[in-house]
Amino acid sequence: MESFFGHFKDEVDATNCKTVAKLRRKVEKYMEQWGLKKMTPEQYQGHLLAA
Repeated sequence: MESFFGHFKDEVDATNCKTVAKLRRKVEKYMEQWGLKKMTPEQYQGHLLAA
């Protein structure tokens, strides 16, 4: 969890979020990208084909 938030602070500029809803969307989008980064190439290909 510490790794996730460390990378989140480095990679996402959340200072321009004026509402909690906008911040939540940024966090959710980053969480999705974070999960994709941990996939093997075969898993990522399967993910893309399933979408």
